[in-house]
Amino acid sequence: MTTDFSNLSALFLNCTLKKTPELSHTQGLIDISRQIMEKQGVKVETLRPIDYSVAFGIYPDMTQHGWSEDAWPEINNKVQAADILVLTTPIWLGEKSSVCTQIVERLYAFSSVLNNKGQYAYYGKVAGTLITGNEDGAKHCAMNILYSLQHLGYTIPPQADAAWVGEAGPGPSYLDEGSGGPENDFTNRNTTFMTWNLLHLAHMLKKSGGIPAYGNQRSEWDAGCHPDSPNPEYR
Repeated sequence: MTTDFSNLSALFLNCTLKKTPELSHTQGLIDISRQIMEKQGVKVETLRPIDYSVAFGIYPDMTQHGWSEDAWPEINNKVQAADILVLTTPIWLGEKSSVCTQIVERLYAFSSVLNNKGQYAYYGKVAGTLITGNEDGAKHCAMNILYSLQHLGYTIPPQADAAWVGEAGPGPSYLDEGSGGPENDFTNRNTTFMTWNLLHLAHMLKKSGGIPAYGNQRSEWDAGCHPDSPNPEYR
């Protein structure tokens, strides 16, 4: 591989319900993707939002809206600095975790902020998702998460999700002995493809300066300059 990915950074948000240092099966799947990225020189960070006092709400800093503390601004700084975001979750009752839902809401709170081109803040960044569970729901969770991320402005590459789901019922989880999770070829293949697709797209976007600004600048639209209108600014 001749492409240099060392100027990229990635953030994995592990939306497990378990605080550190409890075993997180989702972290086991994250580690596969993380190792691929780190081998390519990417700066990678993983954190569990549940370890932080993240407030509920739809504003960037909820201490300005009645909460006594809110760790989200600290996490958000890491989100904004990362070229790649991988939002990961276990499955509960067929859905992404409550922590994952909360994080999507907090990401949404910042989506109206504009970058230096007048585009929404997440333009030019890429995202994917990893999911673990011992019940059905992986594709449902992936649909919800990836739709949400693209709606906020993230660019989603092909095959941007991977998952491991064990037998339905109270069977072993991903890292449990005998689960077959870490050896599962289908999951390992999809996790590898997702990781490389994130790297390729992030590299292309960074090299080209992000998403072209024509036709998607909120600042210009608010100023009355509408794409393909008679306004000479858009000719």
